[in-house]
Amino acid sequence: MALFRTVAPLAEPVTVPECRAHLRIDHTSEDDLIAGLIRAAREEVESHAGLALIEQDWRLALDGWPRSGQVALPRHPVTEILSVTVYGEDGEAALVEPADYQLDTLSRPARLLVKSPEPPGLAMNGVEVDFRAGFGPAGTDVPDLLKRAMILLVAHWYEFRASFGPQDQPVSLPEGYQRLLAGYRSKRLL
Repeated sequence: MALFRTVAPLAEPVTVPECRAHLRIDHTSEDDLIAGLIRAAREEVESHAGLALIEQDWRLALDGWPRSGQVALPRHPVTEILSVTVYGEDGEAALVEPADYQLDTLSRPARLLVKSPEPPGLAMNGVEVDFRAGFGPAGTDVPDLLKRAMILLVAHWYEFRASFGPQDQPVSLPEGYQRLLAGYRSKRLL
């Protein structure tokens, strides 16, 4: 199983001016640094909690169908299935019709149920599921707690950027960061 992003988000959940205000910076000379910290903070929050904050497209490649016919989609929240493709022995692609699968977006992770799964001809990565995930296309769609967690990370990384070398980054996570993400993390059963 391989998961990779095919279309990156077109915006960030928080803006450079929002972070400048939190940092109490009144100049724009470090805007590029802050913009980079914002991207890194979004990626950290998404990775840490299994989320997609802003709309983005993902591809899940599988060697075959699970016995149950259900495929767990590991990014949350999933908003739609873009396509389901099965590859034959010679690498020819066959799209699965939308009528032949069902998406459960209420579960976490979201589940895709394929009613009559065709076995792929390729032994490796014979099935591809393309899907869209995210809270929406704009930063205003992202829950405030997640944006606050990002701003905390940006401020923390900005503050400690010169204390440690690049190989040591990120040095730590700020106090309260874990608490802000707690409600959005995937729960694991023991």
